[in-house]
Amino acid sequence: MANNGPSGGAVSFSEEQEALVLKSWAIMKKDSANIGLRFFLKIFEVAPSASQMFSFLRNSDVPLEKNPKLKTHAMSVFVMTCEAAAQLRKAGKVTVRDTTLKRLGATHFKYGVGDAHFEVTRFALLETIKEAVPVDIWSPAMKSSWGEAYDQLVAAIQHEMKPAA
Repeated sequence: MANNGPSGGAVSFSEEQEALVLKSWAIMKKDSANIGLRFFLKIFEVAPSASQMFSFLRNSDVPLEKNPKLKTHAMSVFVMTCEAAAQLRKAGKVTVRDTTLKRLGATHFKYGVGDAHFEVTRFALLETIKEAVPVDIWSPAMKSSWGEAYDQLVAAIQHEMKPAA
């Protein structure tokens, strides 16, 4: 699998994969705040302890779905993930800014994010997209396309997972 690592290898993402991602992102974009929140609520439904990794959720009495900081964070993560997926084929790599990738890598490293966390997030992302798009456009190929795009983003983040300099 090609990645956006130090070798600078181009990512392989087909026109069909790109078309499926673009079609579904076009549908979801206008409601990305709500869909992003549903994405994070699904993560916490699958892995309740994950909420403790977020300082703004620890010791909070505000229900998750009403927490304004979670809403903002969830939308930001969801939009970044979808935009990176949408640009993958055209750019040939993950298009998140290097400074953002370094920050994401350092933050995920600091909080001890591991493969299991990325797997839960992958599952939650795919389930959220499946629920967000019309049932007649969701398909195994669309699921696979989003999964591949997510895997590429994770590989780019993992490449930067080291203590902040």
